[in-house]
Amino acid sequence: MTAISPARILVSNDDGINAPGLEVLERIAHQFSDDVWVVAPEEEQSGAGHSLTLSKVLRLRQMGEKRWAVSGTPTDCVMMAVNKIMKDHKPTLILSGVNRGGNMAEDVTYSGTVSVAMEGQLAGVPSIALSQCTRPDTKTRWDTAEQFAPVVIKRLIETGWPENVLMNVNFPAIAPEEIKGVKVTEQGLRELSGTNIEERIDPRGFKYYWFGLGREMGVPGHETDLKAIREGCISVTPLHLDLTHHETRRSMLGKVDGKL
Repeated sequence: MTAISPARILVSNDDGINAPGLEVLERIAHQFSDDVWVVAPEEEQSGAGHSLTLSKVLRLRQMGEKRWAVSGTPTDCVMMAVNKIMKDHKPTLILSGVNRGGNMAEDVTYSGTVSVAMEGQLAGVPSIALSQCTRPDTKTRWDTAEQFAPVVIKRLIETGWPENVLMNVNFPAIAPEEIKGVKVTEQGLRELSGTNIEERIDPRGFKYYWFGLGREMGVPGHETDLKAIREGCISVTPLHLDLTHHETRRSMLGKVDGKL
């Protein structure tokens, strides 16, 4: 592990160029550098995951000296930033978010916020995804993320991490004075009662559908991102780009491989 230079920072997200969380993250980024670039989706791309636009054109819209909107996914934004907009002087740190809503457990596979950091790491740039958990019918506590994100980012920058790892940070949906600390966690796994598919009727009489996850069951006993958030702690989870399950691979050697 080596310390990371935040000299040139790229900020992106999946909630879109006009999202309040992006504005929060810009202020956070400026605490580390005056050289902050924003390249974010033109429209909200929540749930886009690590998708890449291949079947239609992409468009760039410059909104300021170092501010751009992209008519595509969060992954498109990082690719356009690193390989086009900032190609002559690439970022040294990528910050993603601050997402409205947590990105923990299996959510990281759907998350465009995490995918920004994933694409950043694939491009060789240290990357951190940041998400502010929310509660139903409660105002998003942006002040919690804004107060503590600089502290967490500073610790991560000073510590450093391997090239094939990205950082996933989640802030509990509580007031800043209620935060109990920071925990380095592993990715959790929810026990879901199923995916809710709600059927409705539009004004013309046609059916349409909304996806919603089922109720979360049980409380994981080990130090997961879910557990840390439940306990009022900020969760920092290192995520690995190598999806190989090495234990299973080793158990299959000499059984599945060989001549046909």
